[in-house]
Amino acid sequence: MRLRTVAFMLLCLFGLSLVWAMQPTRKRNTPSKRSNDKRVYLVHSDQLRYDQYRNGDAQILTGNVHFRHMGANLYCDSANFFQQTNSFEAFGHVKMLQGDTLKLFSDYAYYDGNAQIAQARYNVILKHRQSTLYTDSLDYDRLYSFGNFFEGGKLVDGTSTLTSDWGEYHTDTKMAMFYYDVRLRDKNFYLTTDSLYYDTQTSRAHIIGPSNITSGTSHIYSEDGYYNTKTETTELFGRSVVKDEGRTIVGDSVYHDSQKGTSHAYWNVVYTDSVNKNGLTADYCEYNDSTGYAMATNRAVAMDYSQKDTLYLHADTFKLFTFNINTDSVYRKVHAYNKVRAYRVDVQAVCDSLVYNSQDSCMTMYRDPIVWNANQQLFGEVIRVYMKDSTVDRAHVDGQAFSAEQMPDTVHFNQVSSNEMFAFFENGEIYETDAKGNVLIVYYPVDDSDSSLIGLNYTETPLMKMYLENRKMKKIWMEKPTGTLYPMTQIPPEKYFLPRYVWFDYIRPLNKEDIFNWRPKKAGQELKEIKRREAPKQKLNRRGGQPDE
Repeated sequence: MRLRTVAFMLLCLFGLSLVWAMQPTRKRNTPSKRSNDKRVYLVHSDQLRYDQYRNGDAQILTGNVHFRHMGANLYCDSANFFQQTNSFEAFGHVKMLQGDTLKLFSDYAYYDGNAQIAQARYNVILKHRQSTLYTDSLDYDRLYSFGNFFEGGKLVDGTSTLTSDWGEYHTDTKMAMFYYDVRLRDKNFYLTTDSLYYDTQTSRAHIIGPSNITSGTSHIYSEDGYYNTKTETTELFGRSVVKDEGRTIVGDSVYHDSQKGTSHAYWNVVYTDSVNKNGLTADYCEYNDSTGYAMATNRAVAMDYSQKDTLYLHADTFKLFTFNINTDSVYRKVHAYNKVRAYRVDVQAVCDSLVYNSQDSCMTMYRDPIVWNANQQLFGEVIRVYMKDSTVDRAHVDGQAFSAEQMPDTVHFNQVSSNEMFAFFENGEIYETDAKGNVLIVYYPVDDSDSSLIGLNYTETPLMKMYLENRKMKKIWMEKPTGTLYPMTQIPPEKYFLPRYVWFDYIRPLNKEDIFNWRPKKAGQELKEIKRREAPKQKLNRRGGQPDE
């Protein structure tokens, strides 16, 4: 009887202790400070049993199992509860709820109450606010508020889907860190990289390491940058490369806003267009997709390499204006202003400002323009150059036109002065020049036998036409010319140079680096301002009727 009594008392005590453990928290002697209570509580289970041989010290729970631990509620179909180690295994429809913002689902989970770590496996879904993470293996640390997945994961945030081999998601900072074979898809772009930080709170992705971004026809390579999937803004650093249909832009930093259609690039910017064979370098550039407006400044250089040699054009500022954009009648104007200097092996030029209009393929040079070709120099008030198929078709010097050609002896100069000059080209070679209005000519005929100068031919005429072949005069025609041929020993000193003559060799660009060195005309060598005739001003009579005569 004593043995039975003892056994019965032990069984009763054990049963009481089990019942005590299963009681709701409010009925137990819990500490006054709930925050210090790290015990896992079993709230409900349809069935509870022991199987020491199969499950050791575990309490085997089945049916609508519910645990509570430090503000979190955990549900499952069945569980093994290890009360001594403050942990449990959960099976089937595992669900952990923490507040109103965090939900964790899986087929299986192991939860350590002391470390506050949930190891979720198979069909894992972590929902946090507007973001959802899908994976098969996730360790979630409640103490430090982050989940770590390591067998592939997918994060869906709004319209963006982010996948990688492994990574972390921090619920306190809303920051996701993805590594190895990272892919970010959005409605407007596709990104691949090996390392990416993604802030779900701001929808901002941080690119780390070699990365490629594809959006429509554009492609971006970057090793350091940011992309906001909500505002569709891009920030690229470290000489990132942007390509789009033959156009490439590289800069120390590049910013693009897809919604506004604006782009900005800073420092050591290099733009190339392999289709139209031109390019641009500067320390600052901007472009607006919707308006077609562009601007470049700070050591800006425009380049054209459509010909045999590259043309380099420098100005303080370049601006591009697009008219009738998105129509069949679209055309553009390029403004280059302040200290324009151009260099190509065969031609050089300077002026204060320049405008190119694609509508008529005309390039207009304003304010003291000068053009050099080999040993020839041309200047005037305004110079217009018309292009055809990327080559010069014709040129027009309007106002105080002057042409000078340096002879081989470098002492004598052929000169033409007129109100206007015209030059016509074929296949890049000049074949005709015209001078109109008050034409003055100084010309040195050459003896074909020994190439010596015969004399100085001074001529005045209202109109002159000169026809050339292989850059040599073939025929000349003048209207009612008057002139004198002076032998070399009898040339009057005042006839050597026409009134407008100046040889601007000290201004001429010497190479592509020299285009940055602005050298103005010397005092007294500027063109004199000539006032044009204006229409007479009309006055109204006192009665408010027709203008008075």
